Amino acid sequence: MQTATFGGGCFWCTEAVFQTLNGVNQVTSGYMGGELKHPTYMEICNGDTGHAEVIQIQFDETIISFQELLLIFFKTHNPTTLNKQGNDIGTQYRSVIFYDNPEQKKQAEEMIDELTRQLVFDQPIITEITPVSEFYEAEDYHQNYFSENQSKPYCAFVIQPKLNKFTADFKEKIKPEFLE
Repeated sequence: MQTATFGGGCFWCTEAVFQTLNGVNQVTSGYMGGELKHPTYMEICNGDTGHAEVIQIQFDETIISFQELLLIFFKTHNPTTLNKQGNDIGTQYRSVIFYDNPEQKKQAEEMIDELTRQLVFDQPIITEITPVSEFYEAEDYHQNYFSENQSKPYCAFVIQPKLNKFTADFKEKIKPEFLE
């Protein structure tokens, strides 16, 4: 089992995407990259702690590679906006990859270089690439948020359309139960 830690805006959205993937065994929402020990969601929302909302992904590299996870990460959020994803604004919503080892760092840098060469985005990619730091698991009500709250407006109007597009673009990577 390997670990990947990504911040791509609201962790409710990123968690919902990565939970659907073959080879992903667990996705945990949390906080990383700040100074405050054991931050709460309310402290993170103030934008003063330095933490990003992240997901920590446990994955089986014999089924899905870190490189494939990186591509999905970049294709399912906007890595060109500083501290902003859609209507979510603040440093906690920054685009960031927290790498576990030099190989993950190298692959992240290579992915950014390749996406830049291919002109995938109209603006420069500004995703941070930084070493992992202390991971703080988010409060229980943030875990599995989409699957437990699909009828809430944010889920219906923000997350579901993102999932629909993602499923269409990456159908071959999706667990069968999410294609029904």
